[in-house]
Amino acid sequence: MIRSLSRRWWIWLLLASVLVIGSYVFLAKGGKAQSDAPKQPLSAAARGVPVAASAARKGDVGVYLSGLGTVTPVNTVTVKSRVDGELINVFFREGQIVKEGDTLAQIDPRPFQVQLTQAEGQMVRDQALLKNAQLDLQRYRVLAAQDSIPRQQLDTQEYLVHQYEGAVKTDQGNIDNAKLQLTYSRITSPLSGRVGLRLVDPGNIVHATDANGLAVITQLQPITVVFPIPEDNLSEVLGRLKKGAHLTVEAYDREQKQKLATGYLLTIDNLIDPATGTVKFKAIFPNKDNELFPNQFVNARLLVKMESGVIIVPASAIQRGPHGTFVYVVKADHTAGVRPVTTGAADNNDISVTAGLVAGELVVFDGAERLREGSKVELRDQNARNGRNNGQKGGAPQRLN
Repeated sequence: MIRSLSRRWWIWLLLASVLVIGSYVFLAKGGKAQSDAPKQPLSAAARGVPVAASAARKGDVGVYLSGLGTVTPVNTVTVKSRVDGELINVFFREGQIVKEGDTLAQIDPRPFQVQLTQAEGQMVRDQALLKNAQLDLQRYRVLAAQDSIPRQQLDTQEYLVHQYEGAVKTDQGNIDNAKLQLTYSRITSPLSGRVGLRLVDPGNIVHATDANGLAVITQLQPITVVFPIPEDNLSEVLGRLKKGAHLTVEAYDREQKQKLATGYLLTIDNLIDPATGTVKFKAIFPNKDNELFPNQFVNARLLVKMESGVIIVPASAIQRGPHGTFVYVVKADHTAGVRPVTTGAADNNDISVTAGLVAGELVVFDGAERLREGSKVELRDQNARNGRNNGQKGGAPQRLN
């Protein structure tokens, strides 16, 4: 009995020793692994949120009114034949730029030349009859003075002369008409512009009553843009026009990134569209390089006035919250502060601030979505602290990276 208990005690003691030694070895290896593991970097909050900032600056900013406009030619003409006949020649190429007076097509002129010859022959005949009637009238007057013929015969001869005079005038009209038809058989361009696709091929018989015509010519220089402006801004624009202002209009592409052309406001429509609450404005552009094309959609921007000496920041720096607009200002201790601001006119990627900022203060224009009041920030370019962009004039703000 005593031997059995002693044997069990030794077994339990051996097991306990094995457990202790195994635990020691495991803990020792775990501690070494932790010591050999690389150190984790500091948290984002500790090292600062990377942002791009720009110094608020003083400058000039334009007050613009924008609208989606359509490029409209000043003149569009459908070229038609004014006489009936066979189209024997076409002298233009599709898409060609033509000038006013250029020959575009030729209708067979031979029928009109025949009509002219007939009219001229008829006139020669009637002129001879008139001359003979005039000579007889002179003789009848002499005889009537001698009482050799009745008065009625003299009167009849006088009216016969008038008839032949009328016939000669009619013949002259027929000659002029034949010459006019002969001129119309040569079709010329009524204006300078671009010719569209040809609508009739040579060899076809064309008529003055044809609906489609031969081709369509659109005037490209100058060219206009029609765009709508809200009726609330109408009084301001009219006030500027009454003072004799020459309002500039800029045409941009659909993405409003590339300026296509610069012109000026030509006129304003005489009524407001009740369905949209807008009024149509028409601007004219020289279009010397054909930057604008008929029926093209463009973004038109009408410059109403310029605001001088205002605080300007990148438009992307403006944030909006439940209490209004604000910006994040980078303080001297590299922390961000919330600053309520009042915004004014926007010009491209810039916007004016009428209250809340002074020139030289750094405002965050990229990375603001990760900031809070008092957040630690890390500028992408330390030159921003020196207000490197203070002299920047208009255009998109430069990122500091």
